[in-house]
Amino acid sequence: MVLVGSVGISGCATKGYVNQQIATVNSRIDTIDGRVRTVEGTSGQALTQAQAAAGQAQQNAQRIDQINGRVDGLDQQMQQQAQRQQRRPRG
Repeated sequence: MVLVGSVGISGCATKGYVNQQIATVNSRIDTIDGRVRTVEGTSGQALTQAQAAAGQAQQNAQRIDQINGRVDGLDQQMQQQAQRQQRRPRG
């Protein structure tokens, strides 16, 4: 009887021990969950900022294209004026 009792006690964990281990694991899970939420928030902010930057970059590219068109037009006008001046007789 004593032999059966000692094997039963030594081979089984107590409820208190199991609860303590579960509490430790739950605490770690809660900590990791908090970190994941922080990372999700940070990554969401980064995504929002990246999308805003992409939109601004697209607007800037459009403005540059407009300015390039204007510069090209002015360059053509200057070349035409230079050609006209070269054709005029000097005298």
